[in-house]
Amino acid sequence: MARGKIQIKRIENTTKKANELTVLCDAKVSIIMFSSTGKLHKIEQSTKQFFDQYQMTLGVDIWNSHYENMQENLKKLKEVNRNLRKEFRMGDCLNELGMEDLRLLEEGMDKATKVVRERKVRLIICSSFCFT
Repeated sequence: MARGKIQIKRIENTTKKANELTVLCDAKVSIIMFSSTGKLHKIEQSTKQFFDQYQMTLGVDIWNSHYENMQENLKKLKEVNRNLRKEFRMGDCLNELGMEDLRLLEEGMDKATKVVRERKVRLIICSSFCFT
């Protein structure tokens, strides 16, 4: 039996692309494609099932390493945040502030002081009435 030539041409229908690959390769296919214009096309068997099968086949956990990296990054960011807060509380970073920034900071501190004083007064009043 002679084989005839087939014409290879672009497959415009994105769903048909995945089906053709499935038939040609005799395999399950999950595809995420971006067109030349940047449009996203997803043809999937169920992406979660696909990746689960991939992990089982290779014996790896691709999500765990990503999660661990995110946890490590979070820990570093929390440390940076803690250091910045400490530096701010100690006033070490005030040298770089201009007059307007210092005025706004002072205003914010005045408001915070007022809130602290009001809370103290409420506690004093409550303790006076609660324990007498």
